[in-house]
This record gives sequence, structure tokens and C-alpha cells, in this order.
Amino acid sequence: MPQNSSAPRSLGALGTRDRIVVVAARLIQRQGYVGTGIKQIAKEAEATLGSVYHFFPGGKEAVAVAAIAYSAEEFAVMLRNGLAGEDAPGPAIERCADELAVALRESGWVDGCPVTAAALETLGAESEIQRVCAEALRGWERIVEDRLLGSGFAPEDAREVASTVISALEGAEVTAQVARSEEPLRVVGRQLGRLVGSYAPHTG
Repeated sequence: MPQNSSAPRSLGALGTRDRIVVVAARLIQRQGYVGTGIKQIAKEAEATLGSVYHFFPGGKEAVAVAAIAYSAEEFAVMLRNGLAGEDAPGPAIERCADELAVALRESGWVDGCPVTAAALETLGAESEIQRVCAEALRGWERIVEDRLLGSGFAPEDAREVASTVISALEGAEVTAQVARSEEPLRVVGRQLGRLVGSYAPHTG
């Protein structure tokens, strides 16, 4: 998913390892895992290949794992902030979808979800990349689930609706990129808001 405005704006303020991770996250976001080379990462991070391998002896896969974890936490922060507040969870989820739509448009439709990109490119193989992608998705679902539980949802409903929310947002983001339009995300946001609002608070 598009990265939020809390991301570091100046790579120069970061140490070498952090620069490598941030640059790799951005490149995977725009080019995918397969399309991103370790030499390009080193060049754009203003680091030597030797320093990349010093921090990441596992090479490109190890860099990608750290980059995906970084991107996952960036989105988690945006999601927590978007879902915070006193309003009901339905409007909060719709607001998150709207923020994603704006961020995607402002990126020129190129800053998609690096987690999804890397996961799809490494399907069929058990790898650290698949593991960190799965952890990212579960982590996002837990954030939504906790918000729903705090709003009186029954535990089973909270789990299933949270899974629906993240799956729908991920799919709508890809559709928005292809269509070069905010509308898929805004439509999904409205429909998710209605879905969440249709549940009565759990009193048992």
C-alpha cells in the first residue's frame, strides 16, 4: 500500500543500513521484487555493494525481507492512526480507504503495496519473503480486529470482518492502479463502512 507521510523524507539523515532498507522498500513498491536488483539498491542508497552484504549477508532476499517488514510497519502506523478516534469503525475504515486513494493518485499510480508485489512474485515457494508478507497481512488484520473488538464486535465477527477489510483494500488498490482512478478504493471504502455499520454491538 502507498507509504504515508511519516516516512523519512531525507535519506541523508539515515545510517547506511536504514538507507538500504528504505530504498529497497521504495524500489520493490514500484518495480516489484524480481525487477529490483541489489546493485540498483546499493546505488540509490549511496552504499557500496560490500556494505550491503555486510548488513545483509543473505543478499537480495535478506534486504527484501527487511524492506517488506519496514513497509508493513509504515502501513500499520497509518492504519492505527486512521482507525483511532471516537467515531464508529465504519467511517474510520472508509477514511483509511480515502487516504489510500489520495496517496496512490499523488504517486502517479505507481506506489502500490510492496507486500502484495513481493508476495505474488514469490508464490509457490516457502521463503522468508513469503513468511514476512504473511506476517504483514496478519498484523494489519489484527489492527482492524482490535478496533472492531473495542467497538463491541463479537470475536468471530471481528476476525472475519477484519480479514474482509484488508483483503478488499488490497484488491481495490490493485484495481485503482490499473484503472488509474481513486474510485475503486473509494467505492470499497464506502461499502466496507456500510458492512461494518451493519453489525450490532455484541452484548454477550
